[in-house]
Amino acid sequence: MASRGVVGLFLLFALPVLCLELRRGIPDLGIKDLILLCGRIFLLLGLLTLIISVTTSWLNSFKCSRVYLKDEEEEENEKRQKLVRKKQQEAQGEKASRYLENVLKPHQEMKLKKLEERFYQTTGETWKLSNGHKLGGDEDLLLDNASQTSFETANREAAKRRNLPKPVTKVSPPAEQPPQKKVLDLPEEPPEAAEEVVTVALRCPSGRVLRRRFFKCCSSQVLLDWMMKIGYHTSLYSLSTSFPRRPLEVEGSWTLEDIGITVDTILNVEEKEQSN
Repeated sequence: MASRGVVGLFLLFALPVLCLELRRGIPDLGIKDLILLCGRIFLLLGLLTLIISVTTSWLNSFKCSRVYLKDEEEEENEKRQKLVRKKQQEAQGEKASRYLENVLKPHQEMKLKKLEERFYQTTGETWKLSNGHKLGGDEDLLLDNASQTSFETANREAAKRRNLPKPVTKVSPPAEQPPQKKVLDLPEEPPEAAEEVVTVALRCPSGRVLRRRFFKCCSSQVLLDWMMKIGYHTSLYSLSTSFPRRPLEVEGSWTLEDIGITVDTILNVEEKEQSN
C-alpha cells in the first residue's frame, strides 16, 4: 500500500513538470535538459518518500501507543469486574449460609420432632418422648427412705418407753388382678358367590387398602374389631365414609345393613383429634 502511494504521488508531481517542459518546446529539449529533468524528478521522489516514511512511522507509533493504553484500560476493567464479582459471590454465599442456619435448619428440626412425636403416639411409645430421670436419683430416694425408717424406729422406741398403745396398721386389700385382654375374633369370611354379602375396604393412614367380605346381617361392631386387629385402636382412630365424608356411627346392636352398608363400600381410617 505504501509503494502504491509513493508511485501515485510521483506521477502526480512529475506530470506538471513534464507539461511545463513540453510547453517550452520539445525541439529545444536536449540531453542535458533531460538529465536535469530526471534529476529533479528523482530528487522530488526522494523527498516525497522520506516524508511518507516519517509520517507512516509516526502514525504507526501513535496507533500502537493508543492500542497499548486501550489494552491496559481493558485489563484494569477486567480486574475490577473480577473483584466486584468475587465480593458479590462472597456476600451471596454468606446470605445463603445465614438462611440455612437460621431458617431452614430449625424448620427441618421442628418438622422431624413433630413426625417423631406422632410416630411414638401412634405406636404407643410416648415414654420415649420424656426427658428421663437424673442419674443418682434412686440413691437419693434410698437415702430418704433410710432416714424415714430410722425416724419411725426412734418413734416406736419412744412409744414403748412411754407405754403408749401400738399404732394400728391398716391392712391393704389384695390387689385386683388386671382384666384379661379381650381377644378379637372376626367372623369367618364368606365366599364371593354367597348371597347377602358386601365387600368392605379400609383405607389406612399409611396408604394401604385392606378388603374383606362380610354378611349384611353381621354386627357393625366387626368393623371396629377389624380396625383394631390391623393395628388401629379405637381410642386413637375412627371410621368415616368416603362420599359424603361423615363419621360412621357403629353400635353393637346394629347390623351392617342398619348403618347403610348394603353395597361394596370404602371406609377411611382417620386419626381422632386430640382434645387438650
